[in-house]
Amino acid sequence: MEYLTHSLIDKSEAQQIVKKLKAEKNSWQDGKKTAGSYAAKIKNNFQLDRNSELSIELRDIISNKIISNPLLKSFTLPSLIHGLMLTKSLAGHGYGIHIDNPYMPSGRSDLSFTLFLNDAKDYKGGELCIQKFNKTENIKLSAGEIIIYPSTQLHSVAEIKEGERYVCVGWIQSYVQSNEDRNFLFGLDAGAKRLLSKHGRSDELDLIFQAYSNLLRRLGD
Repeated sequence: MEYLTHSLIDKSEAQQIVKKLKAEKNSWQDGKKTAGSYAAKIKNNFQLDRNSELSIELRDIISNKIISNPLLKSFTLPSLIHGLMLTKSLAGHGYGIHIDNPYMPSGRSDLSFTLFLNDAKDYKGGELCIQKFNKTENIKLSAGEIIIYPSTQLHSVAEIKEGERYVCVGWIQSYVQSNEDRNFLFGLDAGAKRLLSKHGRSDELDLIFQAYSNLLRRLGD
């Protein structure tokens, strides 16, 4: 599985977050401030000052939602969720093709995520575009939905044609650095849990969970 989409927060909760972001007038900064010298040339948005009270409040809420979600924990095996930013993009804004830095001051970027906060109908354009070998995935999710994808992928944000786009972006340092190894473990964990829910505990399932745990020990940091 190359990426995962999931409903992380209720639509009403996402709307409340956007309401707070729109009410905040003094803490928005040029997005180029946190971009490297190369990325700054193609990054065009606003981001909430990471030291503002609202930014700290919302980052804590979103981080806790991710870490407490069983599906996302199984998919990402997170050791650290870091670098969260609340961003606002207006008409004419966008972010050209780039790759996230492998190591940031806040941690290693194994996985990147975007949590969409306002409805797709609120703005035109603004798709997250993930580059693949022979095609581009253009992704625009509903309010409260998150996409998590490997930080090794080239990606961009399409130009906003109309309206405003609010998202939270961030990164995950995983206990298992390899995308391929994480996918193996995710499939094994998901299959075992489905068998458990259908048939209950068994000696055979104990062996599967043992294999999963020992693989995680071997493959993890």
